[in-house]
Amino acid sequence: MPKPEDPSIVSADEARRLFADWKAASALVLAVSGGPDSVALMWLAARWRRGLKNGPRLVAVTVDHGLRREAAAEARAVKRLAASLGLDHRTLRWTGPKPATGLPAAAREARYRLLARAARASGASHILTAHTRDDQAETVVMRLSRGSGIGGLAAMARQTPRDGVVLARPFLDVPKASLVATLEKAGIPFADDPTNRDPRFARPRLRALMPALAAEGADARSLARLAVRLARANAALDLMADGAERYLARLGGADMAAGFDVAAFMALSDELRVRLLWRAIDRAGHEGPAELGKVEALLQALDLAAGAGRPATGARLKRTLAGAVISLERGRLRIAPAPPRRQGRRKTP
Repeated sequence: MPKPEDPSIVSADEARRLFADWKAASALVLAVSGGPDSVALMWLAARWRRGLKNGPRLVAVTVDHGLRREAAAEARAVKRLAASLGLDHRTLRWTGPKPATGLPAAAREARYRLLARAARASGASHILTAHTRDDQAETVVMRLSRGSGIGGLAAMARQTPRDGVVLARPFLDVPKASLVATLEKAGIPFADDPTNRDPRFARPRLRALMPALAAEGADARSLARLAVRLARANAALDLMADGAERYLARLGGADMAAGFDVAAFMALSDELRVRLLWRAIDRAGHEGPAELGKVEALLQALDLAAGAGRPATGARLKRTLAGAVISLERGRLRIAPAPPRRQGRRKTP
C-alpha cells in the first residue's frame, strides 16, 4: 500500500515557481470561493505579488451561486481576507432559475461565464483557479467512467483559452493537503462546502472511491501523471491529424465541403479518421460539438458503406450529425452544413 503524500507547505520559492508564467500580465483574476484551495491561491498569489517590482494587479472574485445560505457569509469572509492582503475583491451572483437536473454542470458554466466577464472588466488576461492534483485525478476517473477518448482523459491543461481570456491552473501538480497545511501554518481560516461530499452528485461519489484506488496504486500522483502522458499523446495525434488533413486537401479538395478522396481517407488509421471527421463536423455543423461516440458510429457506417468488397467509387451514404450533412458518393466524402430544420406548420383555423 503506498504511503500517503507528505503535506508539506508551499514555500515562497515554490510559489514563485508556480506563478512565474504570469508575472508579465497586467492583471489577473483569482477565482476564490472561500474553500481551502482557493484561499491558498489568493494568499500565495498575494505573497508572490509582493515580491515583484512590477507584477500584475490581482483581483479576487467570488461567485455566489445562490445555492447555499452560507455562501454570502463565505463571500464576505473572502472579501475581508482580500482587503487584509491589499487585493481588490468582487462578489458576483448567479441569478435566475436553476435547473432541476445537471445542476453542477450548469453552476460551473455560470461560474466561468461570470469570471470571464469580471476578467474582461478588469483588463485581466487570465483567470487563475485553484484546481489541485487531487482535482486532476478525480477528473481523470470521472471522464474514464464516461468513456472519454484520449483528449478527455488528458483532463485539465495548465492553460486553456475560454471566452476571450485564459484559464490558468498553477496548482495542478500540488496536493490539496499541501495547500491546507500552508493555510494552517499561516493561521488563515477557510470555509468547508458540504456539497463537496454530497453523494447526490457524481464527483463527490467518485471522490469517495479515491482512497480505495490509491490503495491499489492508482493514487492522485499516478492519475495526474497519466493525464500528462495522455495530453502529450493527444498533442502528437493532433499534429498528425493536421498533416493528414493537408495531405487529403492536396489530393483534390480544399476542405471537406469540396470533398476528400474516399480511398485516401480510408487508408488512414482509425484514430486519425475519427479526428478528421470530428473536426469537419464541428466546423460545418450548427448544433454544437458532436459527441465522440456518434462520430465513431459514423466512421463504422462509412467503413461498411465503402467496404463489403465494393469499390470505394461506388459506395453511397448520407447522414446528418450535429447540424452537418455527411455524404459519401462517387468516391468523395463531403461534409457541409445541414439545412435548417423545418418548423412544424401551423394549422389554419
